[in-house]
Amino acid sequence: MPTITQLEYLLAVSEEKHFGRAAEKCHVSQPSLSIQIQKLEEELGLIILDRSKKPIIVTEEGQVIIDQARKTLREHKKLFTLAQGSSLETRGDFHLAVIPTLSPYLIPLFLGEFSKEFPKVNLKINEYQTDDIIKMLKDDVIDAALLVTPLNDDTIIERHLFYEPFYAYLSEGHELLKKGELTHEDLLGQDLWLLEEGHCFRDQMLKICSLGRQNKVMENVEFASGNLETLKNLVKKSCGFTILPELAVLGLGKGEREKHLRNFKAPVPTREVSIVHSRSFLKERIIKHLEETIIKALPKDIRSLKRGDINLVNINK
Repeated sequence: MPTITQLEYLLAVSEEKHFGRAAEKCHVSQPSLSIQIQKLEEELGLIILDRSKKPIIVTEEGQVIIDQARKTLREHKKLFTLAQGSSLETRGDFHLAVIPTLSPYLIPLFLGEFSKEFPKVNLKINEYQTDDIIKMLKDDVIDAALLVTPLNDDTIIERHLFYEPFYAYLSEGHELLKKGELTHEDLLGQDLWLLEEGHCFRDQMLKICSLGRQNKVMENVEFASGNLETLKNLVKKSCGFTILPELAVLGLGKGEREKHLRNFKAPVPTREVSIVHSRSFLKERIIKHLEETIIKALPKDIRSLKRGDINLVNINK
């Protein structure tokens, strides 16, 4: 009968595609990990991993075993989660994923308070792009995520946190600074700096500005960043404009706001932010406290924003 340890080793190799990295991930020696997986294959009477390929790949028959191993480990973990949930104290491990356009602005708002209030929760936070996060939720690699919604996915539960308006951040002297407020028509054909492919916020930028997938500010430069701060600094030091969410502009001084920032006319283009988890979710107490702590930490203007005041930019339609 396969052991839980063997299944954990097998999943690690299938994810890392490398015995050495899988052994490091499992905190064991590579020979120990290899021996256990070989024993598993011998007991089941089939080859799960094709070691002749670089990187290692899962065989067609082995994929069925991998899928079942993932389900088995998920059910095994539920035993500990249920036991922790029976305690009156909020405790346990919790893996939270966050998209990069939210993380640097939202995490600092609530993390200190959450850590102090719930010291028995071992919170692990990583940044990933939306598509990767959705896959990890379905594979039970993470417990929950902070994402832009709606996702239009029936296998995922979305718990709305807040609406976040967008602003135009323009280079000094840009012609659009002459306007008090902007509409999306003002941005047509303008010189927009974009995030790189894979970021949902990139698609929202393109929707707001009614642009195609390709856009250049400088004829001889093709650049897309994974970081909103990089785009903001590019605009500040050179030319063009970019789109920023409200949490990204909270720290701007009055002078910089007047020199570079412009609001949109109502209804303001806005994104919806939610904490999401799979339908097999069990760590209800932790996510409830996360939800409450985040909402409490939000600036008053964002916390009070209602759906009727905004134009939700939905990239999933």
